[in-house]
Amino acid sequence: MKKRLLFAIQYLFFLGLGVFLVWWSLHQIPDDKWGEFKRSLETANYWLMLPVFLILSLSHLLRALRWRILMMPMGYRPSLSNTFFAVMIGYLANLAVPRLGEVLKCTILAKYEKVPAEKLVGTIVAERVVDVISLGLVFLLALFSQFEVVGEFAHQLFSQLFENRSGSLSLVKLGIVAAVVIVLTIAIRIWFDQFSHLRIVMVTKKILLGIWEGLNSIRNLQQKRYFLLYSAAIWLLYIVGTWVGLLATDGTSHLGLRAATSGLAFASIGMIVTPGGIGAYAYFLAKVLEKNDIPFEIGFANGTLQWFAQFIIVVLVGSVCLVLLPYYNKKKKHESR
Repeated sequence: MKKRLLFAIQYLFFLGLGVFLVWWSLHQIPDDKWGEFKRSLETANYWLMLPVFLILSLSHLLRALRWRILMMPMGYRPSLSNTFFAVMIGYLANLAVPRLGEVLKCTILAKYEKVPAEKLVGTIVAERVVDVISLGLVFLLALFSQFEVVGEFAHQLFSQLFENRSGSLSLVKLGIVAAVVIVLTIAIRIWFDQFSHLRIVMVTKKILLGIWEGLNSIRNLQQKRYFLLYSAAIWLLYIVGTWVGLLATDGTSHLGLRAATSGLAFASIGMIVTPGGIGAYAYFLAKVLEKNDIPFEIGFANGTLQWFAQFIIVVLVGSVCLVLLPYYNKKKKHESR
């Protein structure tokens, strides 16, 4: 009961943060600029959302292919259809409850492909590690291509987090972060040592063992070349999709791949901060575009449009996959008989 309550509080907090960012962003638009914000959405080329739909759908398919490669060293080869269904249904679930999709992905393949769920957790973690590294590379690419933009915005964010009112580095804030990390590390160590007989600890260790096996699966991949190719292609498609999205509004249509790379780098943080990136995605993209001499109201209109396009893609494709999943497996079971 307590766990559900804490989870609900956590979800409501981050959802509230997203709603607050929407409210805050809209209030950043001066009264005399509201017309431009509305005009950007009204005159947007919505037909460009069709190639964005295809680009992002292809990236999701590549994620399914990459996930299958991670399972091969453990001796499992699930069908591409079920793997893709699981990926999209997971994204759909994440729109409602953050991180629920990761659990649901494992549950679906465990049910329909007989792959142990605890081992799949390891592959999910391995994917996230690769995605973090990939996002870091996107930041580096953005830094090299738009150093003045990325450097200034990153410094601005760092200043807000770790500087005091006088503008100098706050040792107190850094000390608090370091103390929290140390306390959590010690608490986890004591919990595993002193309460190893408890069922929850044993289950946690089993999951961690599965995670370790999943991480090791990267080292033992049978198709490393394809794994790296898929990983690079996924993020390249994200960059291209962002660039095509920039073409949709008049005020941002002149921007190229460099601005799209910088925008993606910071907008991706927004996807992590709030459920489904609500509020945060458009806000971060608008702030980066502001460094490219795009008025905030124009950038926020484009960011809102791009976020909504991604939201619709997940809802549509995820819903179709949710309907097809039992039908496909019923037919597959019938054919096997």
